[in-house]
Amino acid sequence: MTRSRNCAPKIIAFLICGALLYGANADILLYNGKIVTVDAKFTIAQAVAIKNGRITRVGDTKAVFATENSPRTKRIDLQGRTVLPGLVDSHVHPLGAGLSEFRGALPPLDSFAAVQSFIRERMKTTPPGNWIIVPRTFPTRLAELRMPTRELLDVATEHPVLFDASYTVVVNSYALKMCGITRSTANPPNGQIVKDASGEPNGILKNAMSLLKDFNRQEGFTDDERLQALEQQLRRYVEAGLTAIGDRAVTPNEIALYDKLKAQGRLPIRSVLTWRIDASRPIEDITRQIRTAPYATGKGDGWLKFGALKVTLDGGMTIGTAYQRQPYGPFGRQIYGHTDPKDRGQLFIPPDKLAAIFRAAHVRGWQITAHDQGGGAIDAFLDAIEAADRDRPIANSRSHLMHASFQSPQAIARAKKLGLLIDAQSPWLYYDGPALEKVFTYDGMRHFYPVRAYLDAGLIVAGGSDHMIGHDKNRSVNPYNPFLQMWIAVTRQTSRGAVLVPDEKVTREEALKMHTTWAAYMQFAEEQRGTIEPGKLADLVVTDRDYLTCPEDEIKAIEPVTVILDGKVVHEKR
Repeated sequence: MTRSRNCAPKIIAFLICGALLYGANADILLYNGKIVTVDAKFTIAQAVAIKNGRITRVGDTKAVFATENSPRTKRIDLQGRTVLPGLVDSHVHPLGAGLSEFRGALPPLDSFAAVQSFIRERMKTTPPGNWIIVPRTFPTRLAELRMPTRELLDVATEHPVLFDASYTVVVNSYALKMCGITRSTANPPNGQIVKDASGEPNGILKNAMSLLKDFNRQEGFTDDERLQALEQQLRRYVEAGLTAIGDRAVTPNEIALYDKLKAQGRLPIRSVLTWRIDASRPIEDITRQIRTAPYATGKGDGWLKFGALKVTLDGGMTIGTAYQRQPYGPFGRQIYGHTDPKDRGQLFIPPDKLAAIFRAAHVRGWQITAHDQGGGAIDAFLDAIEAADRDRPIANSRSHLMHASFQSPQAIARAKKLGLLIDAQSPWLYYDGPALEKVFTYDGMRHFYPVRAYLDAGLIVAGGSDHMIGHDKNRSVNPYNPFLQMWIAVTRQTSRGAVLVPDEKVTREEALKMHTTWAAYMQFAEEQRGTIEPGKLADLVVTDRDYLTCPEDEIKAIEPVTVILDGKVVHEKR
């Protein structure tokens, strides 16, 4: 009896696939091209037929035409162009990115002078006493390679100013006074008010935004504007060649926006949501929330569903708060404004509490992840996952390390033993590698974004961008152009032209899998998408040049010509 029940779904799937393959002729037929299937053999075909949103046949043009062509079939002559499976960015933050330039383009913020110029422009239109926010940037991307302090922001004397560097922010003297932050103000839990040599706050606040008054990054946007900004950014992803994304930090407010877009037929891309919980609350409240939340891994459908549960374990490597195994060192003190030579960064969740959270999430059936940039945070994550694994094996949950920028051979081996996956973002290497090498030395960067080591160890890696600010696919923080991301993985080249640890390069085929089959696997979608095979969802991208054979430096310049999503042409380059 058990054997029959287990076979039933496969029999039904076979019958459905058969109906698709041998039913009426195709809705769309793409032919005379190079179809990169990314199947188990990396088969190259010439034509692909689509019906009812599914791929029905893949093969040579003559054979596909013989069975799929009809007067009602839409035929697309590829004229030799390449077709790839629809691409996936496993790590984006589309709402914040969409809002960042919703009311106007942002200038490049790459120097102290550019920051001050931005503040002066905002002063012209911002009423006195209202916050001016310098959008997210990092000292690793400033010409000065140094964290600003309040003096730089004091160009505004009648406005509170905040320089957003993510888990660390810098505020001006007006803001310190308005918020009552003085030399005697106590540090908040897991946070720090950085002081100058005389003991006065220098404006740098590490994980201490709770001290700020009347501050909201998204204040002033209506619900309709937020919905519009999200929809527009999701459409930009499609235009870049993406057919699925992972939104890596949603709260109930963002979830409601996605639900509304889907209900109104306005959701333009397949979206997998990561529920980020606030781990600063008492453990009893957190575990109760996990037990009773209406969210769960896999809840939803092929357009909108939940993936992982996430906590934020440490800060950022670009701001010196990622929790490392060793102190940051002399250049770290210069670039990040550290005052303690033993500073290793910040671990936001105590080990016992982290283990309790993961155990509760594992019992509920969640896929588990955490923001963990530094090596010390990676080790803490692995300790907590091992605790949950002792309750019952965790490998089938497809839990994964997120960022995990500063790896070690020992941590990679532990991740493999636990059956973990990796969510890695190449733009951190591209933009921040040069500055980070000054902090950690070349040897210290040996296991930074170590994709070759992951693959050699047998770990599955999903590629993403960590896109958070800006609309342009190539100039955003961080760029969401998937072809730029694949080029970085293949070349290990930074924005300044250097190649950082070439031993960690991957092949073009492997880089493509990071944005197709492996990313789909992380999202529990490998049976539906990620390859071009009969029965799979018809998510495809036609490109202007051959990804597999074009000159290596042209990979980053590849442009989508046509994007097909769910069997429909949703974008064509004009």
